[in-house]
Amino acid sequence: MRNAVIELRYLGCVWRFGGVAEASAPGNSLRIITPPPEVRASSTAIGTALMRAIHTRLDPEPLIDDPWADRLVPESARAAYRDAAIAKLASERGEQAPATPDAALDAMLLAGSGFTNVIVRARYTEDALRDSIARGTRQYVIVGAGFDSFALRAPSFAREVAVFEIDRPATQALKRRQIDQCGVSAPPSLHFIAADLGNDDLATTLARSAYRSDLPAFFSWLGVTMFLTRDANLETFRSIARCSAAGSELVFTYLDNRIFVSPSERFRKMQESVRSVGEPFRSGFDPERLAEDLREVGWDLIQDVVEAQLVERYSRSGRDFMVPMEHSHIALARVRA
Repeated sequence: MRNAVIELRYLGCVWRFGGVAEASAPGNSLRIITPPPEVRASSTAIGTALMRAIHTRLDPEPLIDDPWADRLVPESARAAYRDAAIAKLASERGEQAPATPDAALDAMLLAGSGFTNVIVRARYTEDALRDSIARGTRQYVIVGAGFDSFALRAPSFAREVAVFEIDRPATQALKRRQIDQCGVSAPPSLHFIAADLGNDDLATTLARSAYRSDLPAFFSWLGVTMFLTRDANLETFRSIARCSAAGSELVFTYLDNRIFVSPSERFRKMQESVRSVGEPFRSGFDPERLAEDLREVGWDLIQDVVEAQLVERYSRSGRDFMVPMEHSHIALARVRA
């Protein structure tokens, strides 16, 4: 496989890191040969990891303690994000921009529309996972794992749990390389499963691994449904239910359909941001019909929470910077008996 390329587009500029560099035409000192889409890593996965890292470093009582997030992001990727942050903040603040590149990066990510979502959804998921493990679940499947570090952090409540990470081959290759460069070995409880769920059936994908379909499992599917069509989402729900024992649970995030009909200025900016990196929002769900939609594909809806409710749940003095994303939901469902 050729080296993965991550491409970040911001403020009319393009940063590419990874890939093969070669001399280019006069006037340009370097050109990056971009591999085909199937070997590109996800820039949103990088951004999510950086947000978790910043939260861990800056919040004295973090909702999610993720010391691995900083270590899993390649330095070349961090440098590209720093460049984007400096350009953005300089255009907005002029001479008042943060003095250091790292401060600029922190400020940009903290102000990002998705920052609060990334943090509270991770905490909610781990709370639900802890409850599921207490009931006997010993399999955790992370669909669209990105640079998630749960298996490396190994919280005490999950020491005996097998973790299955499913993501695109390029993203997983980059993550595994970073783990190796940290001088550690992935724990035996961690299973990497490379797949493009836009084309690969999840049940078939899991069947190639040590996953046990006859035992209960807990699935997380965070920050993904909005990037897929409604049909693709429903088929994924159906596929997970088909390969899961009764009582298995799933936590997933979604957007209320209404935000696509009457988007706010904040949402328009977020749409443009994800579209610029080739990962546009494609669909949402109607909260009033969600339970019915899930029943048709094998699930019972247990809980549907608006992001603002999670911010209130986890709020405390010093966390006032958390601003919920409008029409953002997180839901917990269980495979029907």
